[in-house]
Amino acid sequence: MNNINIGKLLYGGDYNPEQWDEETRQEDMRLLKLAHIDIVTLNVFNWAALQKDDEVYDFSELDKIMNMVTENDLKVCLATSTAAHPAWMARKYPEILRTEFNGIKRKFGGRHNSCPNSKIYRRYSVHLAEKLAQRYKNYNNIVAWHISNEYGGACYCENCEKAFRLWLKERYRTINQLNKAWNTAFWGHTFYDWEEIVVPNMQSEHFESDRTMFQGISLDYARFNSDSMLECYKAEYNAVKAITPDIPITTNLMGFYKPLDYQKWAKYLDFISWDSYPSVAEDIAETAMKHDLMRGLKSGLPFILMEQTPSVTNWQPYNSLKRPGVMRLWSYQAVAHGSDAIMFFQMRRSIGACEKYHGAIIDHSGHENTRVFRECQELGAELEKLGNETLGSLTIAKVAILFDWDNWWAIEYSAGPSCELKYQDEIFNYYKVLHQFNVSVDIIGIEEDLSKYSLVIAPLLYMVKGEYDKKLKEFVDKGGTFVTSFFSGIVDEHDLVTVGGYPGKLRKLLGIWVEEIDGLPSGKENHFIYNMKSYPARLLCDIMHLEGAEILGIYQTDFYKDTPVVTKNKYGSGEAYYIGTRSNEEFYNCFFSKLLNKLEIDPILVAPKGVEVTRRINEKGEFTFILNHSEKDQKVALNNEYKNLITGVEYLKGSSIILHTKEIAILKSARG
Repeated sequence: MNNINIGKLLYGGDYNPEQWDEETRQEDMRLLKLAHIDIVTLNVFNWAALQKDDEVYDFSELDKIMNMVTENDLKVCLATSTAAHPAWMARKYPEILRTEFNGIKRKFGGRHNSCPNSKIYRRYSVHLAEKLAQRYKNYNNIVAWHISNEYGGACYCENCEKAFRLWLKERYRTINQLNKAWNTAFWGHTFYDWEEIVVPNMQSEHFESDRTMFQGISLDYARFNSDSMLECYKAEYNAVKAITPDIPITTNLMGFYKPLDYQKWAKYLDFISWDSYPSVAEDIAETAMKHDLMRGLKSGLPFILMEQTPSVTNWQPYNSLKRPGVMRLWSYQAVAHGSDAIMFFQMRRSIGACEKYHGAIIDHSGHENTRVFRECQELGAELEKLGNETLGSLTIAKVAILFDWDNWWAIEYSAGPSCELKYQDEIFNYYKVLHQFNVSVDIIGIEEDLSKYSLVIAPLLYMVKGEYDKKLKEFVDKGGTFVTSFFSGIVDEHDLVTVGGYPGKLRKLLGIWVEEIDGLPSGKENHFIYNMKSYPARLLCDIMHLEGAEILGIYQTDFYKDTPVVTKNKYGSGEAYYIGTRSNEEFYNCFFSKLLNKLEIDPILVAPKGVEVTRRINEKGEFTFILNHSEKDQKVALNNEYKNLITGVEYLKGSSIILHTKEIAILKSARG
């Protein structure tokens, strides 16, 4: 089972009735029904109440809660509650506590404070998950399991150090292979025994969190840390799945979250769910990119928006309210990019601790007479009207952008060529222009089949793992178009430089040789000519020679003036492009406008700036989502016959739709 299906888009979110008395809970049931809520996520942080000591468990309060929501016809996403261990456990078993990057051992407090390699933690967390599944297996309203909550962070304790050595033994088999992979001949780091290996942190290889003296060691620890937490998740998953095999299981992800390789994690989630909390200043394209990343984790299958705030966050530097209409707009943006649910944190606002000012459907006032409640109520009614029309619908894209966690870790651990080089920033430079063109984009990993795409873009493909170069060459040889950027093809999966000239394994595909890389200080620019116009060259400038490629752009200044910066190489039936510097939005608009036109990749609809257009398709038809993020009314010309599922209005081909600010439309048409 890949997703939850209750016949409509799910609507609800996190509910913490254990924080409230019986009278308040009963009032909540009235209010949630009034808001058209149909699902609640329960038991997220309840371990301390469920387990009193090693042997004593008490489910009486959770039983009451489960019976209450069942009697009120609410579906349940039941969490295992293992994201925060009890205080008694930390006192009795201090080995369960994490050690920070600076070597300081934590005490009890906060959450995500459990060492992922603690045998005590793993034993008790799995046992609790097992007990919960056994106790509530016959509740027909449990539609999903929620393992832990927002896995994250890292640990550097003795448990992890020992587990890291075992992980390395399994990966490299012999100490000689490890020495080779890490290039330990440098700085006299040769290891003769596995016990000599220590965790890379501020006590050993690091001089900053992202600055390390041995990239290979730190890269492997990033992989190990992600794998360690994944093993915790898998252990709980297996315990629950053995008892309730037909209920889908997930854990909530967090978009572009660097510590965990979500592409690897996704294989072990029955469906993807994630928590979306854009800041007030976040570009709408950046939020869209995060949704597309989540959709891409399972090859385009729908995901679940597990959390967002109805109004305001509490933990960002500036916690601005969502203005009227924005909650609805951003909710539908998630649906437009592949979500089959709109869920919130939280149902009722807490009265104490750090989340007491985080927004909720039910505010501190405790009644329905608030702006936020009314907006949530109206959206809930709208979703009931929408029903199951868009459920299970997919996004069909001809363009893919490669994103890879190993590249992310390795690039930002790299000792040079610039401390300002950030992987996600470069990905966004390319994604943003495609988003503005209203072209559907899949964000994919290296295992994804490329044959369904016309255009594959891999900015900063610094690390070429295994034989991925052969996959790219096959794609281009058969007629595909490939675009990559500066600082690509430099190293292998161990972060060892591929000798013989950059871009290494991609050299023949791209038809160039990069001799040097010029790292420009902040604020300094070179310039280059492309399509008879000058554009800025920033951050890095690759100085290259042609080996069969055609020049599309040349530098204007410095000692590498008149040398290539943008190139095109014919390879088999396709073409490979290289952009040897970072430029501005105007350049990327020009470059991709020409390329998309050449490849006959058209926008879903032509729309004004600030209007986002996406499309999802299922057996019922095609659903075109139009979202007006701008501050004024916008007019969009339509290229087909449509029916607006929100208003019921029908449109003829060639007509136009006018959307007020923050307004959305879902236009249904027959499948083309």
